[in-house]
Amino acid sequence: MESLEVRELVYFTAVAEELHFGRAAARLGMTQPPLSRAIQQLERRLGVALLQRGSRRVALTEAGAVLLRESRTVLDAASAAARRTQRAGRTDPHLVLVIKPGGDGGLLPAILDAYQAEPGALPVELVCSFGERETLLREGRADAALLHRPHPDLTGLDTQDLLTETQLLVIPRSHRLAGRTRVSLNDLAGEPLPRWPGTPEGGSHGPEVHDLGQLLHLIALRRMVAVLPSSIRNQLRDDLVAVPVDDAEPTTLVLAWPERATSPALAAFVRAAAAVAAKATGHDG
Repeated sequence: MESLEVRELVYFTAVAEELHFGRAAARLGMTQPPLSRAIQQLERRLGVALLQRGSRRVALTEAGAVLLRESRTVLDAASAAARRTQRAGRTDPHLVLVIKPGGDGGLLPAILDAYQAEPGALPVELVCSFGERETLLREGRADAALLHRPHPDLTGLDTQDLLTETQLLVIPRSHRLAGRTRVSLNDLAGEPLPRWPGTPEGGSHGPEVHDLGQLLHLIALRRMVAVLPSSIRNQLRDDLVAVPVDDAEPTTLVLAWPERATSPALAAFVRAAAAVAAKATGHDG
């Protein structure tokens, strides 16, 4: 069975993403001839054509598309391994937890208190992000994250369910729906919704939102409305109201961490989070 070197994957990925040997060589800081030879040698070793070469264009073959997908996974894993190793060797080790502002279901203070009571607990560094928190886990920039199903891609992550909540429509008190006791998603037709980091512009989305304070301010200014977990009710301003959304899918707060993680400090954090969540939901036996 042929084994692949990381260097070969780096070379191939550059060519596959640029679809141009000259641009790929410039990106890699090398000249084009040795790059072309390296890709040809890789194809000979694998026994398949990875690229279709024409006089004016380069295209991926089906095998090349597979290798590009797998190469990205391997290279991301290698980068994450390097970051985790560097962080593990720090003289001031700590646990990095990524959270969405206001997205902890009200559990985080109790979780942090419970964790600090665990033997061998590390200081916890909180990183707030409305963006792709799961990406920070895969890149080795964080140890754990609080996420909400069903939206994120949890591939490659282990999870612990913490809290399942119904969802509320958050709107200004002057909004046409503010007097309703319940609404449905159809009632929101035409309403601008938040555009989270990474969401394409256009459609029914309003301005991009980066933190909870900004989101609530934009809602108060009638720039958008938002459907959020019911625990948000405790953080609303006086000029906002929350109305239950009957047909919005419940959202589950989950604690996620990389598969095959072996950190005792992380394991203790997961135990503490699970215990706090069980007590909060009345499932502590």
